[in-house]
Amino acid sequence: MKLLRYGGNPILSPHPTHPWENLVVCNPGVILDNGVFYMLYRAAGDDEDHVIRFGLATSTDGFHFERASDEPVFCPSADGPDSGCVEDARIVKFGDTFYITYAYRPMPPGRYWTFPHDVVRKPDTDGFAPLAWRENLGNTGLACTRDFRHFRRLGRITSPVQDDRDVILFPQKIGGKYAMLHRPKHTDATEFPSIWLKFSDDLLNWERAEDHLLIQGRPGTKEEKIGGSTPPILTDRGYLVLYHGVADGGHADYTVWAMLLDRDNPLKVLARTPEPILEPELPFEREGFYPGCVFPTGNIVKDGTLYVYYGGADRYVGVATCPLDNLLDFLTNQ
Repeated sequence: MKLLRYGGNPILSPHPTHPWENLVVCNPGVILDNGVFYMLYRAAGDDEDHVIRFGLATSTDGFHFERASDEPVFCPSADGPDSGCVEDARIVKFGDTFYITYAYRPMPPGRYWTFPHDVVRKPDTDGFAPLAWRENLGNTGLACTRDFRHFRRLGRITSPVQDDRDVILFPQKIGGKYAMLHRPKHTDATEFPSIWLKFSDDLLNWERAEDHLLIQGRPGTKEEKIGGSTPPILTDRGYLVLYHGVADGGHADYTVWAMLLDRDNPLKVLARTPEPILEPELPFEREGFYPGCVFPTGNIVKDGTLYVYYGGADRYVGVATCPLDNLLDFLTNQ
């Protein structure tokens, strides 16, 4: 079972005359609302700091997107904990408000592709500085909007002393509680970064919620290191969840996998794909600032078709599709 790439990929590329996005556009959060596809994409220019922002693009067919502004719509704050970069949006909607989880750092990461693997710039601080600032840790914030032009930052939703990204909200309450997937980078419980799940009575307060290990990486496979990718989709057979896998502890290709969770108890994994449903193959997926990477951050269902939006090699945006029932049939027959 494989996703089918759109023939017009990439659907979004760096814009040569916009200094804030002339180097990178990737990892788009996408949601469909009232017939419009809204895309918040990660964008960066060719500055040495590599400041990362969000641009906005829209579409009516899910394939042909137009930039909605010549300027970014969401930027790092002037002096807050997310003053270095904002990236990798995942979007859900409750009521009339869109909620966006996004990764951030207190200072820009620098040109990370010129550093050793998993290294970012760190500030010059003394030993009294908080760990998150001292190590320039990746963390996750929550923001909300009703129009994708005006945003309110609600605050941090993950640990202040743990690199914790790939944080994704379920789009419905489960048993009266909000649910969240997240991926702490280092824990004593697992050998490799794994996917965890929490429940909370409040969208902003997760710190005292019990943490449950959902799935962990499989040593020696293409999903040795894993993390959540896109917001779960509720189907008549359970929650469909896409996640990414990386071999060699995170030093190899990024690939896309799928699993099915019980709709009433998402801690129960009903099925997982035995092989990736999307792997980096095309030049725009293999040649960039992270070569060999397909990294989905948005998915929607329209007229029975699953649309999966992904970053290609940390430089482009692509989309791949499949009939939703085909993927669900494949999963339930495992």
